[in-house]
Amino acid sequence: MPNKAEGSRSPRAGGGRLLWPAATGLASGVAMVVYGIAAMPTPPPDPEAVASLPSRTPAAAAADVSTLDASPPVRIVIERLGIDASILRLGLNKDGTVGVPRPEQARQAGWYDGSAAPGQQGPAVVLGHVDSDRLPGGKAVFYRLGQARPGDKVDITRTDGVTARFTVDSVTQVPKSQFPTRAVYGPTRTAQLRLITCGGTYTEGGGYDSNIIVFAHYTSAHGE
Repeated sequence: MPNKAEGSRSPRAGGGRLLWPAATGLASGVAMVVYGIAAMPTPPPDPEAVASLPSRTPAAAAADVSTLDASPPVRIVIERLGIDASILRLGLNKDGTVGVPRPEQARQAGWYDGSAAPGQQGPAVVLGHVDSDRLPGGKAVFYRLGQARPGDKVDITRTDGVTARFTVDSVTQVPKSQFPTRAVYGPTRTAQLRLITCGGTYTEGGGYDSNIIVFAHYTSAHGE
């Protein structure tokens, strides 16, 4: 396990390597995605059918699809959910947790730059706020993420102009205290995507008690 000094560095894109300080801190880092839910008339949607954590790479993900070189993402579109947002680049906080977009950036998603670039071998990790008292209706970028379904398409455009397309495999909801670090961050033989936000029950003193995680695999690219 890297020491504190190593864990505090801003990792470069493209490694797809497992950074354990960040992975360990992600459970608490994502738990910070909490704004304004108490004032909202309805809570954000939970997954329609909660899947168990994937135990292996889906067969579809093992298809012969050439992976891409490293290039940071700039935009994410999930058409069925009405998600169309720019992507920020996030590193680690001083305490080793993964950074999240600032409250005023609740319309934007964030890519953790210690994970793989979208389309590159390994898991690319993108997270976002679920709600915000700064936005109309309190709905932040990933408000509808819990409504994702297997088969949904996720398009992520990169700085090199390539749009990497991913297909959703599963959607799960897990308690913050049981955040599946290895399943989210563990190395993979193919290009993968994980989308993360908050969910579950909200309390005034503790925020949300769960995380919603979407697992998807890379299927194609265009714009090369």
